[in-house]
Amino acid sequence: MVSPTLSRYWREARSPRYSLMFALPLLLLYEVLAFALSRGEVAGVRNGADVLLKSLFITFGGRAGLTVFGALVLGGGAVLVWRDYRRAGRIEVRNFAWMTLESILYALAFGLVAGTLTAMLLPGMVLVGPASPLAASAAAGFNLPTQLMISLGAGIYEELLFRVMLVGGLAWLGNRMMGMSRTSAGVFATVLGALIFAAFHYIGPYGDPLALGSFTFRAIGGLLFSGLYLLRGFGITAWTHALYDVFLAVGA
Repeated sequence: MVSPTLSRYWREARSPRYSLMFALPLLLLYEVLAFALSRGEVAGVRNGADVLLKSLFITFGGRAGLTVFGALVLGGGAVLVWRDYRRAGRIEVRNFAWMTLESILYALAFGLVAGTLTAMLLPGMVLVGPASPLAASAAAGFNLPTQLMISLGAGIYEELLFRVMLVGGLAWLGNRMMGMSRTSAGVFATVLGALIFAAFHYIGPYGDPLALGSFTFRAIGGLLFSGLYLLRGFGITAWTHALYDVFLAVGA
């Protein structure tokens, strides 16, 4: 039997007041590190999802466009947190400690689970390298601080782009525009989103060479992150993704 305290934590950790506040330090750490490493230049090395999300704002508004983007992200998040706080009326600090522990455990288990599933789908195939979003940065010869920065960005911006915006948008499209049931639309969005997430890592000057093993690993990773996002919310998923990449960077 699950205790009421654990049941309440399991439910509340997904709420905006916990999930978004938990993700905020990750966003700030990434942005501060990226700014420091690029010496304030907009065109410095950054996570690819970050560049993709901000490119439209930069195209139309330059540095002012970045201000607009930041205001939308922080302002929108603040509104969601405030509305949720007014409804619930409390924030328990200890929940953030449990969310941190959850993220660490999921990050440690992620590679084993994704690797095992990949081996089951591709028996006899040997994966070369870490087969992770970090492989491209390591191959490019980036130093450890840059790899850590890209890893943090993967957590915050790849989850924002591929889980919140892409999977959410595809689910809405399948349900509202294609006449699918909500369940079918969710499956459609999750699978297609995972394939797009995997393909993203082979695009651009720092992309990896396309290989069946690494693509399958990343597609499975996309499915796992989508499932984690639906079950545990954005904050835990973002930190799990970031910590997994950080562990790879430190252990490389």
